[in-house]
Amino acid sequence: MHLIHRRAPTFFPRHRVGSAVLVLLLVVPAAAQDTSFQLDPAQTSVKWTLGDVLHTVHGTFHLKHGALQFDPASEKMAGEIVVDARSGESGSGVRDRKMHKEILESDRYPEITFRPDRIDGAVASQGKSSVKVHGMFSIHGVDREIMVPADVEISADRWTANVHFTIPYAKWGMKNPSTLFLRVNDTVEIDLMAAGSVAKHSATSPAQ
Repeated sequence: MHLIHRRAPTFFPRHRVGSAVLVLLLVVPAAAQDTSFQLDPAQTSVKWTLGDVLHTVHGTFHLKHGALQFDPASEKMAGEIVVDARSGESGSGVRDRKMHKEILESDRYPEITFRPDRIDGAVASQGKSSVKVHGMFSIHGVDREIMVPADVEISADRWTANVHFTIPYAKWGMKNPSTLFLRVNDTVEIDLMAAGSVAKHSATSPAQ
């Protein structure tokens, strides 16, 4: 009896399999790259707006430092943005002294921080993206979970982001500075305009 040797069925031509493997080798390292965002204090601004019955008060804070790492595969983020609470000013010495002593208690709580942990939405490697950033916001010594919208633009080695959100400071335990003759809102609007350098490199997820 003659034994008949049969070849295993071939589903793809060998040259196509080789091409597919080559494509995977090229694509997988790129997908494994995460992104680091450094914040430049000179190009980053933090503005706040507080309304009252007579006029709107505008003020600023100064960024101390900030660095973020983003893994596009998992959409997870790490790092922090740190603002100097003692730098807050509105242009009125009397009002600012009251803000630091009675509301922020900035001598006791000198930093305001945001520690993001994930991004909801796709971040384009080049160009503009609109996403939401989730994380922990710490002010007046207490951490609060927040989700904020962000408009991000990334170029080859630079990035910018505009973030706007509301802080219900009175609800969060800080004093409302209203008096009998002056009533102010119990929420304050925050506008963060961040900018700095961006770098991409192969690394594991920030959460690992």
